[in-house]
Amino acid sequence: MPRLKTQEIREMTEAEREKKLQELRAELSNQRAIAASGGAVENTGIIRMLRRTIARILTVMREESR
Repeated sequence: MPRLKTQEIREMTEAEREKKLQELRAELSNQRAIAASGGAVENTGIIRMLRRTIARILTVMREESR
């Protein structure tokens, strides 16, 4: 999953951002469950990337709501 850049997030519509946010949160939950159960995570940096991408989306959404 490629990292979303801030400019790409800004170009999305509000509905696209909401959908992407839900997808990312589900993926983060899945990755955390795999890591917690002792499973081998494919990419160890994916959890960090997911958290940061979620934060970027939330930041853009808050900026536009103001």
